[in-house]
Amino acid sequence: MPSELIRFIAEYGYLAIFILVILQELGFPNPVPNEFILIFVGYLVFTGALSMVSVLITAISADVTGSQILYSVFYFAGNYLISRKPKWLPEKKIERLKERITKGGKVAIFIGRVTPLLRGYTAVLVGLLQITPKVFIPMVILSAIVYNGMYIFLGYIMGPYWESIANKMGGIRFVTLLIILMVLFTFLIKAIIHGKSNSKERK
Repeated sequence: MPSELIRFIAEYGYLAIFILVILQELGFPNPVPNEFILIFVGYLVFTGALSMVSVLITAISADVTGSQILYSVFYFAGNYLISRKPKWLPEKKIERLKERITKGGKVAIFIGRVTPLLRGYTAVLVGLLQITPKVFIPMVILSAIVYNGMYIFLGYIMGPYWESIANKMGGIRFVTLLIILMVLFTFLIKAIIHGKSNSKERK
């Protein structure tokens, strides 16, 4: 974590968390991915600097708000954007996600929303596909609870070992460890969701 970000979160607390999360949900590039920020925030909860309940409410609110704004923009301006095909719109990624969401429905939306790097694209695509708010909003709220809670809790359980691991492993190795844990968490969530959907199909 850059020292500037650490100072920003330390000084402004929940406001800083809300700003950082919502900016990334809106597509603005942050110097550090939200996953790392949430893990660090979880560590701050462990130290007692922040409240778990307040952190969860702040992060989930920012996530839902940012996603809803992004979705609304593309929901109402989708036809115009598709007809113009602006260069910044990643057509290949959108086509791949479109196929998944068309086949998987709500489950595909949820999985896209808890997968790093696909979260923002999912909100964009659901808006472009004109999927109704009554389908999208419940998936946004559920995925925001799971996604934010998952990474904040990861930072919290790493709390007792945070400084010793970071010091022994060094910055790059520590970041690599966090990335591996993020990937494992994502695959775990996907496996659970697929398992539940498969069991429902058998019934």
